[in-house]
Amino acid sequence: MRGQMPSSLSVTIGQYSDKGRKAGNQDFLGALVPDGSALALKGIALAVADGISTSDVGHVAAETAVKSFLSDYYCTADSWPVKTAAERVISAANAWLAAETRRSAGAYDRDRGYVTTLSALVLKARTAHLFHVGDSRIHRLAGRSLEQLTQDHTVRLSSAQAYLGRALGVESHVEIDHRSLAVARGDIFVMTTDGVHDAVDPATMAATIGRNCGDLDLAARLIAEKALENGSNDNVTVQIVRINALPDPEADDYMGSASGLPLPAIPQPGVQFEGFRICRTLSSSSRSHVFLAEDMETGALAVLKLPSIDMRDDPDYLRRFAMEEWIARRINSAHVARAYAREAPRQCLFVAQEFIEGETLEARMADRGQMALGPVRDIAGQIARGLRAFHRMEMLHQDIRPANLLIDRTGTVKILDFGSVQVAGVDEAVTAARDEPIPGTLQYTAPECLLGHPGSEQSDLFSLGVITYQMLTGHLPYGADAARIRSPRDLTRLRYRPAGPRNPAVPDWVDCALEKAVHPEPARRYQAISEFIHDLSHPNPAFARPRRLALIERNPLRFWQGLCLLLFFTAVALLFASHGRAGEFHPIETTIAKERTIA
Repeated sequence: MRGQMPSSLSVTIGQYSDKGRKAGNQDFLGALVPDGSALALKGIALAVADGISTSDVGHVAAETAVKSFLSDYYCTADSWPVKTAAERVISAANAWLAAETRRSAGAYDRDRGYVTTLSALVLKARTAHLFHVGDSRIHRLAGRSLEQLTQDHTVRLSSAQAYLGRALGVESHVEIDHRSLAVARGDIFVMTTDGVHDAVDPATMAATIGRNCGDLDLAARLIAEKALENGSNDNVTVQIVRINALPDPEADDYMGSASGLPLPAIPQPGVQFEGFRICRTLSSSSRSHVFLAEDMETGALAVLKLPSIDMRDDPDYLRRFAMEEWIARRINSAHVARAYAREAPRQCLFVAQEFIEGETLEARMADRGQMALGPVRDIAGQIARGLRAFHRMEMLHQDIRPANLLIDRTGTVKILDFGSVQVAGVDEAVTAARDEPIPGTLQYTAPECLLGHPGSEQSDLFSLGVITYQMLTGHLPYGADAARIRSPRDLTRLRYRPAGPRNPAVPDWVDCALEKAVHPEPARRYQAISEFIHDLSHPNPAFARPRRLALIERNPLRFWQGLCLLLFFTAVALLFASHGRAGEFHPIETTIAKERTIA
């Protein structure tokens, strides 16, 4: 079995499973090698399961675990990283099996329930992701032996008696071991059930694979037969996968054909362009050229965004640009601008989005100045709902600013511009190291991002907090200082400027919520955006009588300056004191000297 896409992950898989000396086979295995962008975004998945032999439905549990993993994993969001997708799928399968166990004869005897082990391997880009519950195993060929990569979840009562300490289908919640490791061309992974690895030593399995590397199905069968020959009285299952090729580090296969489209010429108003008629220019900058256009087939209006002329030689910019519509098609929220619904093939690279009639938040703030607390709460809440839609898809917007927030005629806030969005699942598929610029706009970018640290949901929260503060006061919470962060020491100089003095209508408890949302340290911000939105409307008891922080917490720099000054004056005082005592003794010493002279 081979993946055939050029410059992509390619493997050869060998499989074998047999009931052995048992009446039936409680083991189950499977593998799935997708095509196209799914190969880059989701990878290749393999799984082995071993249902407990004491149960009449153990084989059902094993088959369900493997089939649900292989099918449901590829139904998860493309934007999710492997760990998120796989663990949610396995947890769902476990919950179903546990529910079936409670409804079955195994409700009070788990040895008769829908209980199984599961070991799964996902190969994505240049990384192997291992997921494991139970005592099936995943190994990697290492010279003349096998390296065991998973740890058995067994509890041994004696040398002859043991039971599973962890398995699917026992409880509604299960702990899943996860491990990721880099892979190289030629790596071989071996997945076995206990009927095999309890009877065949690693060196023998490695030697068998080495002698039959051209036929991995045969190697798997010979290893299983060796287990039976050595006296195994259990089912025997072996799955072997060899990595034949790894993705080209510069290939963006996850984008499909979009990344290879030619760059368009900048159209003029009135001309036809890809089935649209260009109506007028909406904006033109160093980042993009944006036009209002009419669909010549339906008459509907759309916004067309074309790559900037100035940045067409920047491959990273073009990659991010091509992703914008890909992202828009995967976010479903009333507060996020949608991609334009048109499936016609394209001849060049551009982004088409829905046309929204309204004004940006930037324009509204410029017209109205300070805004009342009620409308600010409403706008902040809508922005938060849009951000949560990104976060549920394992995406970070990273460029929330007033110019990227559009308010339509109904008052609905829409988040625009996805050029800085970070997609966890895509980051895994991009194998080349990229020197990405700092995302977003400096005034609204979280300090940790300015220091080169990866963003988080708290980074998007920081931007939302700054915008909320700005709507209420017309200023930024740290002035221009936050945009000048270049070192950890700069963080200590940041001083939050209370909103109350700038807008007396802002209650103290709202000011405290704002200060927490824009704290320079991510760990000291709200851990959920919903908490911030709640505290904007409901006085938080923790803010009702705020504890006055010690000077070292409020202003560490001033604390250490004061301490140094105190130590200085103490040293000076001690110095004068010692000089004073020395002066008192001088006359005595002189008198004694005189007496000695007279004598």
